[in-house]
Amino acid sequence: MNASTEALPVVVIGAGPIGLAAAARLIERGIEPLVLEAGPAAASAVRDWSHIRLFSTWSEVVDPEAEKLLAPTGWVKPDGATYPSGGDWAELYLQPLADVLGDRVRYNATVTGVSRTGRDRIVDADRETQPFVVHLTSPEGREERIFARAVIDASGTWSTPSPAGGSGLHALGEKSAADRISYRVPDLKDQAVRARYAGKRTAVIGSGASAFTALAYLADLARNDEDGTGTHATWILRRGISGSTFGGGEADQLPARGALGLAAKAAVDGGYADAVTGFRTDAIERDGDARLVLVGEDGRRLDPVDEVIVLTGFRPDLTFLDELRLGLDERLQAPVELAPLIDPNQHSCGTVYPHGAAELSHPEKDVYLAGMKSYGRAPTFLAMTGYEQVRSIAAHLAGDQEAAERVELTLPETGVCGGAGLFDQPEAAEETGGGCCAAPATLAIGAPATVSGGC
Repeated sequence: MNASTEALPVVVIGAGPIGLAAAARLIERGIEPLVLEAGPAAASAVRDWSHIRLFSTWSEVVDPEAEKLLAPTGWVKPDGATYPSGGDWAELYLQPLADVLGDRVRYNATVTGVSRTGRDRIVDADRETQPFVVHLTSPEGREERIFARAVIDASGTWSTPSPAGGSGLHALGEKSAADRISYRVPDLKDQAVRARYAGKRTAVIGSGASAFTALAYLADLARNDEDGTGTHATWILRRGISGSTFGGGEADQLPARGALGLAAKAAVDGGYADAVTGFRTDAIERDGDARLVLVGEDGRRLDPVDEVIVLTGFRPDLTFLDELRLGLDERLQAPVELAPLIDPNQHSCGTVYPHGAAELSHPEKDVYLAGMKSYGRAPTFLAMTGYEQVRSIAAHLAGDQEAAERVELTLPETGVCGGAGLFDQPEAAEETGGGCCAAPATLAIGAPATVSGGC
């Protein structure tokens, strides 16, 4: 990298918790960041699930370096023992942090391509000496390009939910039934959304925390005498039900997370949901009453439903990175050095080995996928791991290899690893300080980090 390239900013894609933490860490290291956010405000993806409560307390979801930037503004940290909703997190912390960053954050800037200046992915000559060029568009279609010394893609996977089809592709008829299918946990406090599901039969496809949350919400609606009569869920799992289906339960080190699995179990045990196991959706058809019938790969046809909620995970959008030389695992679409550490066939959230810049590197020097996007299709991501990732990346870009390699975390074991909490039941979580998206304590060389909670 030449002197002129070093003077360029590091482009961070995405103004969510990990992207904004990356900017704070870069500033700490004397490196100028430029955060590009596709939405009109900070944490646009988080705002989409604003009705859902985190597993973490406020004390765990504020990055220490970000707090240093906020302190001079008079920002007051919310009560550290309470649990924020996604909306609280966005409005009370992430947006103020973005405001402090000022012109370092640009909104309504959708990244459409990243490459080396004058070098497509084929060209070797002088490749690493060329700055990156980032193409972006505005909502009006105006095109622009920005040059960068490095790129950190923290855009997440929220925009690309996985489909219902058991093959990883959309089930036959899935796209044409889009008016009856959602890929998000419904906000049943929104009256229009509530009316969509009240008194209806809904299929919920998925086996993670988001599916647990949807089942618990629908069961809660079914118990309501005013508008819930007739509300019923059909829970569709691609695997069978075992001792681990509902997470860690009472044994979970994070009671709020364990309570979520128990709430889903209660929905089934209470008759508010039926479980269909070993079912891989092959087609979605409409019956004579325009209701939806799910057809399995084995030919099974389920009873008609009015709505379908598909919660089968997310996958990374790699289309705008196509001209970069990424080293991705062929299964998870995660960096090849990271993939074995996060393989969901082998690891739960508590057994993922701590990692940083070394595991996140690619053949294309100074490009990093961070946060949820770094995990590709693996569902075991912890936001606290994302904070550590960007701390390590910033250290590496600053030339501090000792700090970059010093990545140590203590993670809770058992239970589900990503997803949602039940915002209306905070008392279930207030017994612990642990939770999802927790930020690690400051690390000391040679000493393990002390953290209070996990995923």
